[in-house]
Amino acid sequence: MIQPQAIDRVIMAWEAKEGSQRQLAQRFKVSLSFVRKLLRQYRTNGQVEAKRRGGYQKPTIINEHLSLIQSLVEEKNDLLLRELCDRYTERTGISVSITTMHRAVEKLGLGVKKKSLCQRARYPTSPRVKARLSLLFRSD
Repeated sequence: MIQPQAIDRVIMAWEAKEGSQRQLAQRFKVSLSFVRKLLRQYRTNGQVEAKRRGGYQKPTIINEHLSLIQSLVEEKNDLLLRELCDRYTERTGISVSITTMHRAVEKLGLGVKKKSLCQRARYPTSPRVKARLSLLFRSD
C-alpha cells in the first residue's frame, strides 16, 4: 500500500514534468494503472482522496415499525411473508423484501406461516385426508 506522502510526491513529480507516467510508476514502484488513475482523479477533482468504502446502512424497517409488524402478525398469524410485506407497504409506503421482513419477524421472536395453500395441498397432513388417501392407494 502506498503512503499518502508518496501519492503527493507522484503528483508533484508529474506537475514538475520529471518523467512520463510509466517512468513515475517505475520510480515510485507502483503500477502504471495506479499512476494513470491517480492523475485522472487529480485532473478531474483537483485533489486526491480515497474513495468512500462501505459503511453503515440504515435498516429499512425502523424500530418504531416493529410494533406494526407485531400487530399485523397477531391480527392474522397465518400470513405468508410476501403478504406481510404487502400489508407493511400499504400501511407505511415503504417496500421491503421477503428477506428483510423475515429478519424483522425473527427479531420479534414471532413465527409466520411457512407453506402456501398450494404447497399444503400437495403434502396433506390432516388425519382425515391421510386416511382417505390411504384407502385410495392401498395395495391389497
